Formats: sequence, C-alpha cells, structure tokens
Amino acid sequence: MTEQPATAPPSEHSADVIVVGAGPAGSATAYYLAKAGLDVLLLEKTAFPREKVCGDGLTPRATKQLVSMGIDISEEAGWLRNKGLRIIGGGQRLQLDWPELASFPDYGLVRRRDDFDEQLARQAQKAGARLYERCNVGAPVLDPRTGRITGVEAKLGEEKLPVTFHAPLVVAADGNSTRLSLAMGLHRREDRPMGVAVRTYFTSPRHDDDYLESWLELWDRRGPQDRLLPGYGWIFGMGDGTSNVGLGILNSSKAFKELDWREVLKAWCASMPAEWGYTPENMTMPIRGAALPMAFNRQPHYTKGLLLVGDAGGLVNPFNGEGIAYAMESGHIAADVIVQAHARATPAQREMALARYPQVLKDTYGGYYTMGRAFVKLIGNPKIMKLATERGLTHPVLMRFTLKMLANLTDPTGGDAMDRIINGLAKVAPNS
Repeated sequence: MTEQPATAPPSEHSADVIVVGAGPAGSATAYYLAKAGLDVLLLEKTAFPREKVCGDGLTPRATKQLVSMGIDISEEAGWLRNKGLRIIGGGQRLQLDWPELASFPDYGLVRRRDDFDEQLARQAQKAGARLYERCNVGAPVLDPRTGRITGVEAKLGEEKLPVTFHAPLVVAADGNSTRLSLAMGLHRREDRPMGVAVRTYFTSPRHDDDYLESWLELWDRRGPQDRLLPGYGWIFGMGDGTSNVGLGILNSSKAFKELDWREVLKAWCASMPAEWGYTPENMTMPIRGAALPMAFNRQPHYTKGLLLVGDAGGLVNPFNGEGIAYAMESGHIAADVIVQAHARATPAQREMALARYPQVLKDTYGGYYTMGRAFVKLIGNPKIMKLATERGLTHPVLMRFTLKMLANLTDPTGGDAMDRIINGLAKVAPNS
C-alpha cells in the first residue's frame, strides 16, 4: 500500500497489516483481513490458553459474530446455550427469553474466556493470519516525515528478542490499556463512562442454568442492618460444575472510587442461599477485576495509519457492559474498510477510504451509545435505580422492551413496534 523502505525487513516480519492483540477484536479483524487475501500479522503478548476477566456470557449479538466467523458453536464442541435473561430485583424475579428476530439468533452462549479467545485466534490462523504468541509490542515505528505508523517494536518469545515488524497499517486491538494508542497520542476521554467488573468462579449445583442471571440489587446482609451495595451482579452457569459470579459498577456512582470491589463481591456472595455454594471454600479461581471502557471513550478511531477496535476504542456497550460482540463487530468493520482501501490506486485514495472508519462506527453505534450515556447517569442515582427496579419489573411488556434496548437486539428494518421505537431513538440521538 506504500513504497517499501530502501532496506526491506525480512518477509516474516512485514505484512499488509499488523494487528496488535489477539482478543476477540484482534482475531476477528485478522480473520476477515486474511479471508480477503491480505497478509496479516497477529501479535499476542501472552501464550494461549490465557485467562481474561469476563462474564463469559454471550448474548445473541455475540453469537451471531461467532457464526459469521465459522466457529463450531455446538454443545458437542463445548458451548453451553442460554435461552435468555433472568432479572432479579425489587423483590421481583422476571425470566425473559431472548427475542425472536430475523437479524440475530434466539439464543446466547457461555464459554470460558481462557479457551474462547484461543478458538478465535486459531480461526484467524486457519484463514491465513500469521500469529505470533509471546510477542510483547512496545513502541510504534513512525515515519519521521509524516508521523504515520509504519510498524511496531516488539520483544519476542521467552528470550524477549527485539524484533521490528513493518506494515503500512496497524490495528490496535490491545484492550483498555492500549499502550499503542497512548504512544500515538490517543488518550481516554474523561466525559465518557467507565465501568469496573470483578468476578470469580464457584463449584455450584447451579452450573447448568440455561438463563443468564442479572441482579439489579446487591445486598450485604452480614451486619445488624441490611445494606444496599452499588452496582449490579451476575451469575452465569458454566456447564462444567462451576458458576461465574461477578459484579459491575459504573463511575457515575459516588461509590466508584471508595470501595474495595473484591470485598463488595465477597459480601454479596455471603448473602446468597447456602445451597448455591458461593462460599470461599468452593471458590475455584481468585477474584479478578478489569476496566470496561464504554461509549467511544478513545477517539479518533483512525489516525495516521492506526485503527482502533474493541476495548482499545472504548466500544463497550454502556447499557449492559457487553464488550465481546462489539469487539468482533468493530473488527469486521475495520477489516472491510482496510480491504477497500487496499484496492485503491493511490495513497490519497487509500487515505480517503481509511478516514471513513470513524464515521462508519458512529453511524453504526453513535446514537445508541449516546442513549446509553444518558442511561448510565440515571442509574448512577440509587433512588432512581431503586424506583426503576421496583416499578419496572412488575411490567413484563416494559421489561421485554428494556431487554431489547439494553442488549441492542432489534431488527434494523421491519421488526415490531418495540424495534421501531428503539431504532428511531438511536437515529435521532447525536452520534458523537
């Protein structure tokens, strides 16, 4: 896509595109680029299998992306299907099936992240991407005349051998911390919501639950008086004898910086029925936490040869904290843009095509994320959250509408009245 430098690097260290990070965003990007015939380097700092903090529960939106990548999602291949979402709060318990839509399947999935990510990376490899594990990417390589990124410096293998990789385009899929984006001067927007998730696993008889479970109230019942904790909780049966139990908190809550979230999770688990087994002696993994960068909290998504996908670009859904679906979708979108740019005849034409990427993301998610930011501010108020829980959960029709909106599950054309209302609101909301 650009002229090769006078001293060309070894062919194994150069490509059409470098993708940094082999999580869902990076692997999806690499898969679609390789499928289109481009030479892709996929650089992952750890070795598979590797652990990631996540709820492990996948909505129909994420399931659709797995199907598009040709992943075998059968139960025989180790996937646990779920029928919908069970919501608990305000003394109510409401079980909602995923909606039946033309655009999305009517089921979700559960899979541990330590082997989920590897499946996606191996699928990218099968498509032709060249995967380097234990490849710790450091500084970007910049063209001194233009400031464009033309590659990355890395330390490879257990020996940490210094290697320079070259490509005219680089995709940052290196998660929330995204050192690559920071090195290119792209910092987090403080006006966008941020969440934190903490989770652990317990041996439990509830391991084969076929509904994802969301708790809108977290109670600490250890003291003389019950105490309502900030945030929301989840319980996902893993189908392997364990449950994933975790909680999320948004920075719109006053308690965001004040509390030890591992202790909050322990307090909530202590309030559970004893027969569920969510006790310290049944814990199979340590409590781990991760940040949830939401609603385009790092922009622009394209600059000087660098594209941001997934968490690196802050694509987590502010309504429900879902990141995997948007990571994979943004990877697909970025790959489509790059493939089209690659086919242009001149550098100016290629740059024009690449510069579309941020606008495509805004057209796809911008209005919906703007609504999500307003939602985050509202539920950061405990009184509003309590009122919504007590009143809303008694109205199944309202909650079906809420489920569609929170999970971003609508048919874009046609659909029912709920779909048309949600799609209409997203269109008129500013797509910043």
